[in-house]
Amino acid sequence: MLRFNTHTRLLEPDEHYYPMQDVKEPNLFREIFCFNEIPKAPFNRRLTPMQPPEEIWITDTTFRDGQQARPPYTAEQTLHLYDLLHRLGGPKGIIRASEFFLYSKTHKESVRKCLERGYRFPEVTGWIRATKNDFKLVKEMGLEETGILTSASDYHIFYKLGMTRRQAADQYKSVVAAALDEGIRVRCHLEDATRADFYGFVVPFVQELMAMAKEAKIPIKIRVCDTMGFGIPYPGAAMPRCVAGLIYGLIHFADVPSEWLEWHGHNDFFKVLVNAATAWLYGCCAANGTLLGIGERTGNPPIEALVVEYASIRGTTDGMDLTALTEIADYYEKEIGYHIPDNYPLLGKHCNVTAAGIHADGMSKHPEIYSAFDTVALMNRAPGVMITQSSGLAGIALWINMRNEKAGKDQISKSHPALKKIKKRIDAEYARGRVTAISDEEMEAYCRQFLPDVF
Repeated sequence: MLRFNTHTRLLEPDEHYYPMQDVKEPNLFREIFCFNEIPKAPFNRRLTPMQPPEEIWITDTTFRDGQQARPPYTAEQTLHLYDLLHRLGGPKGIIRASEFFLYSKTHKESVRKCLERGYRFPEVTGWIRATKNDFKLVKEMGLEETGILTSASDYHIFYKLGMTRRQAADQYKSVVAAALDEGIRVRCHLEDATRADFYGFVVPFVQELMAMAKEAKIPIKIRVCDTMGFGIPYPGAAMPRCVAGLIYGLIHFADVPSEWLEWHGHNDFFKVLVNAATAWLYGCCAANGTLLGIGERTGNPPIEALVVEYASIRGTTDGMDLTALTEIADYYEKEIGYHIPDNYPLLGKHCNVTAAGIHADGMSKHPEIYSAFDTVALMNRAPGVMITQSSGLAGIALWINMRNEKAGKDQISKSHPALKKIKKRIDAEYARGRVTAISDEEMEAYCRQFLPDVF
């Protein structure tokens, strides 16, 4: 039967039937994943149409996956970060949901505190293993949605679970059915989807889930998990590593609505952000991430990066409060005790700091020359200059003018005679073997000595 697809404006087959291939031996895709070699990137040159959904959004797993890579957050820390996520997401709730562990006393206290806030966004959701005992925790906490681990690759089904594909699917579906019976929305996490047999297991399993959702009249969301970071964003990449192909296939062959699809990636091969953006562009509404990208092993898409990517793709921040990002960075550094690398994009101490003299000279003439955007207006974060042996007179002049908020005719020129004396002191430091930058305190001391009328 044909139907007119209002999204593509084309007549398309209404049904695709892919039976579960309950194989006796696991399909490990050994020609791609050889284990004693770097995984190979196969191409079939089949181009998937780019079809971004009407809306895209961000979901958070800071308090689930993010806690698998660091000491657990306290309930108070969780609540503060949750408040900042709410602010960052803005009135439209661009950060749509946040998922939580439900196992320990601290987990449960954190969930209760966040629920008491009464925010619509991010919605507090759970995460459990595919067992009915774990499902009791969701009921106990009174949550309306929970994620369920539904491992998809034969690596997990055969070697971790010790099951056949059919047995695993039936086990997963029994827990999904229990949730639906209680009116709870389910989010099935297709663990290791980028090493899974897409047409032999993923599509038929998801088709069965969609049938369950239709009967229960309750959404069953599908989280596509790139657990080992194998996803490839390149056009013409072959399955199962092709991000575009995975999203397209779930929409067109398994009939999953875009708003029920979510991408969850890891950064093992440095593609965590581009893979999430690719999922958005090819029809997935939700991209899952963590604050600062902190997550198991190499981490997840950084929420701060997803925020920037959202604004870049959509052409608007849609009311997101980017000043919350600066407060998030400060909170991690000062209260949680997590050091953000100085050169970390957007939030690192030196992300908008220049050190080279030629850059400083350009900054002093026009800030847009070496600033990607107005960090003061968008993030409440002023650009800066770091004084090193490469800063030159231009860098020193820029440091002084920024420190004293001088503009226009009031600026100290790099030809000012006092600057040569300051530079001579700095050059002497490096001549003696110094390798670190000149601190702000040292610069202030030099300025008080040689520019007493300014300092």
